[in-house]
Amino acid sequence: MVRKLFISLVLLVAICCIAVASGWYWLNTWANSPVIAANQTLIVERGSNLTSVSRQIFSDQSPLYFRSSILYARLQNQTAIQSGEYQLDADDSWQAILDLLESGNTVKRQVTLVEGWTVKQALEHLHSQEKIERTLSSVSDESLIAILPEGYKHPEGWFFADTYQYQLGDSDLDILKRSHQKMRDVLDTGWQERDQNIPLQSAYEALVLASIVEKETGLDSERPVIASVFTQRLRKRMRLQTDPTVIYGLGDSYKGNITRKHLRQKTDYNTYVIKGLPPTPIALVGAEAIQATLHPAAEEYLYFVAKGDGSHYFSKTLDEHNKAVREYQLVNRAKEYRSQPLNQ
Repeated sequence: MVRKLFISLVLLVAICCIAVASGWYWLNTWANSPVIAANQTLIVERGSNLTSVSRQIFSDQSPLYFRSSILYARLQNQTAIQSGEYQLDADDSWQAILDLLESGNTVKRQVTLVEGWTVKQALEHLHSQEKIERTLSSVSDESLIAILPEGYKHPEGWFFADTYQYQLGDSDLDILKRSHQKMRDVLDTGWQERDQNIPLQSAYEALVLASIVEKETGLDSERPVIASVFTQRLRKRMRLQTDPTVIYGLGDSYKGNITRKHLRQKTDYNTYVIKGLPPTPIALVGAEAIQATLHPAAEEYLYFVAKGDGSHYFSKTLDEHNKAVREYQLVNRAKEYRSQPLNQ
């Protein structure tokens, strides 16, 4: 009797083991087989758990798959997930999805803040991007001003022109915070390594001048030479006389054509009227403009004029400059006119 009971118990255990093994084999095979029919985006909201996510994925399939997904995840100890936006590919398995949700490898997008843009243009561009949360109302928003260094109330120039990655849940302010921190890092490092003879008193003055250099040329090779012209003029206490500062000072009243009246109009940014640098930067800048400003070319040019092909003609004397103006601006005036310093 005892022997029969023992044999029955052994058979029962064996059957249970076989059943468990068979069940695990089926579950493991299913979890590692394709469960996604086509590419799709999965949004995991903050506070979501694995149950809600599994229900979302298997909503149109058998309840068995939903229950199996939860059981498998618990057996694998993969119930912790991270919120965000995920790209699920056709033929992804449940195991692959669990790994993805656990890794937090969410969909990444890119947004580029372009050299020469104003901070207003940069903010408008951020607001036009997909999946960036809009939290700032304008460039005068207190939240934006709050990230600037103490004592600065004007955000212009404080954001580094570069390409930034973002993901679902990131806001306009999040991206600008990163851009601002990068600007401070690049500017602080550059200032420490600057040429010691440049006529600038602070890193902020360098940022102001770099923004002018940025607006004056799109050619990388010319930036150090452009910077040297303005550096020379500052040394000689000559007015900078650069059109981009005039245009910036005109604000929304500028309609695309700079006139002699504009050059005479007194604003804080009209470098035909004021001496020295304008009070703030006039645009976003990148590393090249900062580098050029802090390490200008060893030239003695005092003037330059746009040649009409994107490059400039540089002059050391006013007579040479006036000849260049007649050749490149008065006779062959380019459609894409860029400014140039004139005589004092």
